[in-house]
Amino acid sequence: MYCEVEPKDFQTIHKSNIVQQTAFWARVKKQQGIIPYAFKYKADDDLSFRLQTTPKPVYDDILILLQYINRKHTIAYVPYGPKDEPSSENHGKFIEELSEVLRPHLPKDCIAIRYDLPWENLWSKEDDYFDEQNNWLGPPAVQNQEMRINFNTNNWNLFKTPTDILPSNTIFLDLNQNSEQLLANMKPKTRYNIRLAKRKGVVVNSYSTDYIDEWYKLYKETSQRNGITLHGKDYFQSVLNTHTKDLNSPANVKLLMADYGNEHLAAMFLILSKNRGTYLYGASSDEKRNLMATYAIQWEAIKQSQQAGCNEYDLFGSAPNSNPGHPMHGLYRFKSGFGGYMFHRMGCWDYPLDIEKYGILRAQEVNNQAYHTN
Repeated sequence: MYCEVEPKDFQTIHKSNIVQQTAFWARVKKQQGIIPYAFKYKADDDLSFRLQTTPKPVYDDILILLQYINRKHTIAYVPYGPKDEPSSENHGKFIEELSEVLRPHLPKDCIAIRYDLPWENLWSKEDDYFDEQNNWLGPPAVQNQEMRINFNTNNWNLFKTPTDILPSNTIFLDLNQNSEQLLANMKPKTRYNIRLAKRKGVVVNSYSTDYIDEWYKLYKETSQRNGITLHGKDYFQSVLNTHTKDLNSPANVKLLMADYGNEHLAAMFLILSKNRGTYLYGASSDEKRNLMATYAIQWEAIKQSQQAGCNEYDLFGSAPNSNPGHPMHGLYRFKSGFGGYMFHRMGCWDYPLDIEKYGILRAQEVNNQAYHTN
């Protein structure tokens, strides 16, 4: 036996840098109509977990979000979990074993477990997948990915999803340095824009839930400008209003806005979880973009994360490289300017529990008819 699981109250989930694997996130999602399941798991040292210096069993918690995809069937989604990564040759074996021991604890109408793996992408560690400018070219064809992940498994039952849900590419900043060092590591234009915003009188303030309408106005403007999916205002209210004092793994949520006089030029949700600050949602106005408010608000979020004792900052979502043709190139150009390092995750992988019904779900997703959650 490689894995064992034991159900637990989601309120007792242990602290984690990954906000999507906290009791806070479970409560947010419950308020949004998604059912949270929490488990404590044990994995044997045979799997050679990457961060361990000496072989020993791994104990950790895992949060699963159960959502109905139609009136009869559900899917179990694991947002950025499990956190612990085994050795590369045991990726599939671990997920297979974990899935099989979770199976009896999930509803019979659950057709698959979807893991949004936070682990570093295996192909981002190999020189063959980088170009001459050191841009990561991405993983190989899906068939080749699945062949490698299913190596060592018994059932050959892991499938790469057509799309990922949470960002699979991000940029992390190391906060174990002072402000001068952080600024020195930035690109000159980014450093200049931070100082320009301050010189022009842009000020970043924290706001309560009373200002959710101001946030939502900027958010709608940003969504329309960039053609992204629009969440309802209630979605953001649930993130901002969720109380956490009674939780083992709380999160501190801050609504920051970059102001110029009485105008709100940019806004963001900063989430502080254990030792990480995360830029979860952002928005900006089309007005006065020359004042560089988006640079000011990121710099303030970085400083507040550091002041809260965080040792890393997650800029949360970017193009995988500097290719100007990528639809997220603008985000890459903006976020990479703050320094830090690019991190490529494994993305979403499915373990079907009902292979026939999963095939129908798969076909719907390929045709862009599938559910979406996060």
